[in-house]
Amino acid sequence: MAGMKIGWVGMGRMGYPMAERLVKAGYDVSVWNRTRSKAEPLVPLGATLVDSLQDLAGCDVLFTMVSTGKDVEQVYFGENGVLSGDKTPSIFVDCSSIGVGDSESIRARLAERGAALVASPVSGNGKCVKAGKLSTVASGPKDAFDKVEPMLAAFALRGVSYVGDAELARFCKIAHNVFLGVVTQNLAEITILCEKAGVPRHAFLDFMNNSVMGSVFTRYKSNALVNLDWTTTFTPALLRKDLDLGLESARNLNVAMPVTAATREALQTHFGAASVQANPEEYLSKDFAALLETVALASGLKLQSENVPVPTGLEVEE
Repeated sequence: MAGMKIGWVGMGRMGYPMAERLVKAGYDVSVWNRTRSKAEPLVPLGATLVDSLQDLAGCDVLFTMVSTGKDVEQVYFGENGVLSGDKTPSIFVDCSSIGVGDSESIRARLAERGAALVASPVSGNGKCVKAGKLSTVASGPKDAFDKVEPMLAAFALRGVSYVGDAELARFCKIAHNVFLGVVTQNLAEITILCEKAGVPRHAFLDFMNNSVMGSVFTRYKSNALVNLDWTTTFTPALLRKDLDLGLESARNLNVAMPVTAATREALQTHFGAASVQANPEEYLSKDFAALLETVALASGLKLQSENVPVPTGLEVEE
């Protein structure tokens, strides 16, 4: 809504380009990040950089894009958090991927301050934001969602899906990332299968991407798989967290998810493989597409970059 003041917390690989889109769309955005230098480039574009989380308490809408439920709680309710004073934004929009239980607790605590929570986790990575291919799913009070939908649409150009009240968006995001894990693991397995049979990775993935099984995801990950580019967009640890959240939800709702369970255990082998690396911590900080190396290792295959440029379909859209 015109005239509403927006606060933004989180300037990571996702948060920065999302906030940047809001600023470029003409919204009045105040930003805070623990590492101040990461937020400073938004100032010449029109954002206001504040010194403390408390400085965001006077905003109408507060967005958060951080790593975990504990991070969200700290931002909102911490000793020097947004709500450590008397002022309270009327709507909080959390775009982070957190568990249902954490979100329920946060929603209840915000309600005590008279504030509404819109859960709006996103689908994509920082490159998707810049290319205009990000989407989001949202849940919470419908009147609050209606007020922030245009803001969400400013960075989620592929679509904003409202699925209902409370934490329903969290279940959708968990399901989304479970699918991400299953697809990634299986894509690695079939790519190695075909390579070991003699098919170059770039040729096999070109076929897959042009088939009915291809997707935005398989296309933009193909360059990484072909050229062993493990520039981080999403870490194996974060993927493991989301698979665990999916299995926890399945147990709570009495849903059988054997494929997810198998994928979770397959992913665990990547952490075991990391232990024999010269720098295990650095290895695990690489992109989750590096699962390809673990599958290759288990198959007796030593990977080499094919040095074949592969289009990702993520050309930047302004």
